[in-house]
Amino acid sequence: MSPLLEAHGMSRSFGGVQAVRDMSLDVERGTITGLIGPNGAGKSTLFNLLSGVIRADAGEVRLKGQDITRLAPWRRARLGLIRTFQLAREFQRMTVLENLMLAPQAQLGERFWPIFLRPGAVRAQEAEVYRRACEVMEIATLTHLRDDYAGDLSGGQKKLLELARTLMIDCDLILLDEPGAGVNPALMNTLTEMIRRLNREHGKTFLIVEHDMDMIAQLCDPVVVMTQGSLLTTGSFDELRRHPEVIEAYLGRVADA
Repeated sequence: MSPLLEAHGMSRSFGGVQAVRDMSLDVERGTITGLIGPNGAGKSTLFNLLSGVIRADAGEVRLKGQDITRLAPWRRARLGLIRTFQLAREFQRMTVLENLMLAPQAQLGERFWPIFLRPGAVRAQEAEVYRRACEVMEIATLTHLRDDYAGDLSGGQKKLLELARTLMIDCDLILLDEPGAGVNPALMNTLTEMIRRLNREHGKTFLIVEHDMDMIAQLCDPVVVMTQGSLLTTGSFDELRRHPEVIEAYLGRVADA
């Protein structure tokens, strides 16, 4: 079986700076794959290339064997590739529940004619979306905040909400851009456990960019290491801890701790 996501020969320059250079990686179905590297290694640019936020100068991206290199982000989402951002992008003046109910794509109630011609179907779908939102809030430990405005949540709660919104969409692969950034230790444990549960119980595959090596160590296998826009090496976290170049460049302080 081919990898769920395949990226080969990805390159992107901004002016005279080559942010990503001939970068390739595979994400196998059912894994939680980590992507690490120092600031400026090209991780965020690669994420943007994979999700379609920016176009590649060269290279190819395939999802479930299908070439998606030229597809817009919303088309990739409909094929099962969803991403989050380092800074949560919630609808601030909507409640947690409303944020979740808005997430599913192509709802009947979003179009004009079904409201009048198929009101029963619209109500039935909305009831199912509500049921699913309540289930997702339970998974994300957000039920007690269901009627709070999303803009009033803490940074960690917003990360949980953003991850919960991906569950409202029928997706296979979730790209997480620094999910642990700005999250306090108590909520970090909740977030880590939620990712693990979504992987094991709901079959979600993850690609995670993260600077918190403890989170990478707990969740990710394999781990992909980037440097200067290119692939350095791939392996388990334990293998990378013993890799001389990785220890020196990225994990030295963790290894010395």
